[in-house]
Amino acid sequence: MIRAKAWVARSVGRLSRATGRGGGTTLPGRVLLKLDRNAISSLGSQLTEGSTLISATNGKTTTASMLATILAGTGRDPVHNRAGSNMTWGVATALLEQKGTEGLFEVDEAWLPEVADRLHPGTILLGNLFRDQLDRYGETETLADAWAALASRLAGKTGFVLNADDPLVADIGNSSGPDTVYFGIDDPTQALAELQHAHDAKLCRVCGNNLTYDRAFVGHLGHYHCESCGMKRPQPQISATAITLRGMSGLEATIESPEGPARLTLPLPGLYNLYNALGAIATARQLGIPVADAVGSLAGMKAVFGRVERIEIGDVSLSILLVKNPAGANEVIRTLALEPAPIDLWLALNDRIADGRDVSWIWDADFEMLADRVGTVTCTGTRASEMALRLKYAGWPIEKTEVVVDAEEALDRALAKAGSQLFALPTYTALLDLRNLLSDRGDTGKYWQG
Repeated sequence: MIRAKAWVARSVGRLSRATGRGGGTTLPGRVLLKLDRNAISSLGSQLTEGSTLISATNGKTTTASMLATILAGTGRDPVHNRAGSNMTWGVATALLEQKGTEGLFEVDEAWLPEVADRLHPGTILLGNLFRDQLDRYGETETLADAWAALASRLAGKTGFVLNADDPLVADIGNSSGPDTVYFGIDDPTQALAELQHAHDAKLCRVCGNNLTYDRAFVGHLGHYHCESCGMKRPQPQISATAITLRGMSGLEATIESPEGPARLTLPLPGLYNLYNALGAIATARQLGIPVADAVGSLAGMKAVFGRVERIEIGDVSLSILLVKNPAGANEVIRTLALEPAPIDLWLALNDRIADGRDVSWIWDADFEMLADRVGTVTCTGTRASEMALRLKYAGWPIEKTEVVVDAEEALDRALAKAGSQLFALPTYTALLDLRNLLSDRGDTGKYWQG
């Protein structure tokens, strides 16, 4: 019965792509799940070598791509929702249209329990929990509770790889059983001077009292302890030391593990991508791949859709960096602060459903860090004026800031004003709009094709 329903869903997908209407990464799965709500379980049972799930607020697409790159280095080609469609229909589409014996799926934070209950994964990597789309997800504690309940259900059956530096995630180790591995950063030279205004994890999940941070690296990710109950950051088995950040060109770090040190050269920038790499390396080790091999594979890592993706348009190099919440935006800002001034920017702020209707998060992002480094600034999107207002209060020169609501006109104006480099900072739906726009103009291929 599932074969007939799968044939129908695949046919719908082929027709959608043939007519150029898009939806190739979601529509087949949506149709299949309408026809058979247990399709993920049925198709997932054919993955004889099991599945790995990856979830996080920030970085799950990049982390999954990193792990896929590591697996490819050993000749493994998992069924993988590469285009980043990470709800049940995206997972169903990947299962429907790809063949393989193992699965690798990035999964939306809120959908993780349902997907895990259907796939019975061998390994789950949990990267971080940041405040994001509060109108859809609620507070981070709500997601942490759901993840902890999932870990309790799967304890003894699924191995968990957890970010030791996120107290919301590390606490899940109290529920996930002995087969739990931690990763984190152990280089105090990379710590922030003080906790960012937007840090999200303030209370101990054991006793409810205030956490004390010894150092913080990205948002609330860092080294912490509770003076009331004695809870503290677990010691990671996979960690990064001797870190050198090289702005947009990438970073270097020493990866410490039970196998000994290995030097990582990563062509992606920022501590946030180092966390992604640590999670991928730790998970790869759980999947039987030596740390040195995983580190070597990441040297050739390429940016994924909208995550430090570079596109040459005439004489201008366009770098696209997704921003969708305070923590992620602050890391992009921190990376851009290492670039030579003046920095030319195109910022697109949307408030559609997939972005979250509440855009007040921009007031918690530290745009002030770039105030004396910006060159030309073009704001666009459904909330372009609000972004421009935020930048004004951040001290950005208003005479260099232009609001252009139409995205294509805004891009053309930004490219015309820019020097050799233009940095595009779009929210999620603005990123999709930008990619479609560039594809239609022939500047890049269609990401959703295939």
